[in-house]
Amino acid sequence: MELSAQSSRVRSAAGLSAPPSLGTSATRRAESAPKSPSASASIAEVEVDSKHSDRPGRKPSFVSEHAAADDWSPANHGFFSSALAARRREYLIIIGRATVLIILLMWSTLPVYWGALSNSSKLVGNLEAWFIDRDGDRIGQGMSDAVSSFASPGPKLNWKFKTPDEVGTDLDVVNAVLDEKVWVVIVVQPNATIHLSRARAVGSTTYDPSKAIRVYYNQARQEIATGNFIVPLTTQILQATTVAYATGSAQRYFAQVNSNGEPNATALQLIANAPQTITPGISWTMINLRPYNAPAAQAATLVGNIFLVIFSYTMANSTCRALVEPYMAFRPYIRLRLVIPLLAYFPLSLSFALMNLAFGLPLGTKFGSGGGFIISFFYIYLGMSALGLSIEAMITLLTPRFAPFFLFTLILYNISPVVLPPELLHPFFSYGLGFPIFNLSHALRTILFNTKDNLGVNAGVLVAWIALSCFTITLFSWIVRRWERRVELRAVRALNGSKGAFDGASVEKGKGKGRAAVDVLDEKAGSKAGSKAASLKSAASKGVDGPST
Repeated sequence: MELSAQSSRVRSAAGLSAPPSLGTSATRRAESAPKSPSASASIAEVEVDSKHSDRPGRKPSFVSEHAAADDWSPANHGFFSSALAARRREYLIIIGRATVLIILLMWSTLPVYWGALSNSSKLVGNLEAWFIDRDGDRIGQGMSDAVSSFASPGPKLNWKFKTPDEVGTDLDVVNAVLDEKVWVVIVVQPNATIHLSRARAVGSTTYDPSKAIRVYYNQARQEIATGNFIVPLTTQILQATTVAYATGSAQRYFAQVNSNGEPNATALQLIANAPQTITPGISWTMINLRPYNAPAAQAATLVGNIFLVIFSYTMANSTCRALVEPYMAFRPYIRLRLVIPLLAYFPLSLSFALMNLAFGLPLGTKFGSGGGFIISFFYIYLGMSALGLSIEAMITLLTPRFAPFFLFTLILYNISPVVLPPELLHPFFSYGLGFPIFNLSHALRTILFNTKDNLGVNAGVLVAWIALSCFTITLFSWIVRRWERRVELRAVRALNGSKGAFDGASVEKGKGKGRAAVDVLDEKAGSKAGSKAASLKSAASKGVDGPST
């Protein structure tokens, strides 16, 4: 018997995946010899098993084996039939184990996502907000005092009072918001008090109360934070403080008009001409520097990244690799595992990028339509490669049977740091800064909405993940192959240790008789491999008696 055929049989006896047998003299003669019906059925069972042996994570088929061993039809029993006791026990054990594993998966992953959302309202004080008084008069001072003393139930922003000298011009304020140094800025405009007084004095119909205060914010920085906290809390404090100031200001003005106990008809006529100088007196203008004006963008920056992971997993979970793996040397095999996925991710990521284009996402905001599409495709490709190769690495150790557990973990731990800004998350979630989806999401925000540009850092993190996954794929593949070889060597040594059963023939030199080789496998392989060897033995007894050639 040749060493390659021996190794194939050893793998079968050990329950390992093995390449299809290239054939030995014994097996060829056994295949060509006339077979009894029972021998033909036994050999057919072994052939069914060998067809599935190369598929990772798949157990050998045992349907025909049981059917041959049992004398009853498998379709005539209920689940609680006594004839199914052994199978029922195995079935319930598998269900129980799967249930326990899924429960463990729940408690190791879901608390991360729940935790990312549970404390956001308690951490609103981490959102920095500025108040700037450029008026320096009654409106500015009154608003500053009202904001500093404002008290209301619920979360509050972290208000800091800045002088004009500290922040510079309004353009500098805009740049500070776009550079993500601050979330929102309230600016009381210069001479706001003087403009209001003059409008009342002359009854100006052109006076615009909303020009007294400007509010700058950046919605596209994080639309959930701005929609749930920044805008509502800023509006709440402005409404309360401006109404309080307008009420006090109107009272003072009417007191002056009625200073002699009689109303000043001229002043009242002026108020009638310009009622906006009394109510509301002062107001504000919200200036959204980067509007989140494409709702479909959430598919690209958050939810769509989950789909990207799933598509990557579908590619990595392909079992076609098992068709060539048993016949390839280690280095060509590693090149295959690295190059083929990277080539396959190219059309997949292009298709994903075209989906963004088809639904009219504003890809031309920062780099123009053509440039924005190409750059977004580039980052989607890097993201898919980083995620897909990490799955490729782990599937080597976990096998496709347990790969979904890693997939779920990868999704939850990548998505959790992205749902809210870091200021509204526990410090634990700062790990997201080095994870693929966080950096892919921020890169796409920059491309779509011209937010703060960290594209270099984002690309660096994604490339680092790709490099790490290439290393781990190589390492894990080497470990698995080495382990398989050790198992094969142990089985070969076990066969060599029983060489007396081969009638003095040497296994290494390909000597021995077919029946003797099957006898040794029957003794060494255990019940399952033994039954398969017995089938071969029955066939060998009819036509496999001569020495190997």
